[in-house]
Amino acid sequence: GPCGIGGGTLTCEEKYPDCNIADPSRVGDGICHGGDYNSRECGWDGGDCFSFNSMYPNCWVNSPSSVGDGHCDHGAYGTEECEWDGGDCPSEGYPDCDLGKASTLGDGNCELKYFSEECAWDGGDCSVKGYPDCHVDEPSRIGDGECDDGATLYNYYDITIDYNTEECGWDGGDCV
Repeated sequence: GPCGIGGGTLTCEEKYPDCNIADPSRVGDGICHGGDYNSRECGWDGGDCFSFNSMYPNCWVNSPSSVGDGHCDHGAYGTEECEWDGGDCPSEGYPDCDLGKASTLGDGNCELKYFSEECAWDGGDCSVKGYPDCHVDEPSRIGDGECDDGATLYNYYDITIDYNTEECGWDGGDCV
């Protein structure tokens, strides 16, 4: 059949004779496929990757549709060339933070796996407004009227969290 949507009468094999890919029916199907499909020989996936390539001209990934899909993919996706997975990965500025497969850095919830200076205290989720050196697992407890006295040890993460410290304003004034 014809190559691509509105591709005229030529088959993909005729239109792109040097395009050696596993499934020629994917060329020009309206979806930008990566790898060998997104190549000069295959007409940038029969034109399907023109928009992606103009947005991310140096981003070469196997699944272009994963860039900017709302989920942080790492590896080749989480790079400056791919604009940190199309904005899905907040890794810009956190080069030493091991984000894992799906990062929730900076999502508003403090997670202990990102509770470190390298991860900017979970992208700020474990930081307390007004106390720049105070980093706790539940920032809303600082200054909530209840004294949170005593440290909590999280053995799995090798983290000790204490609200009643000078850095945290003695639990935001609750323990004064």
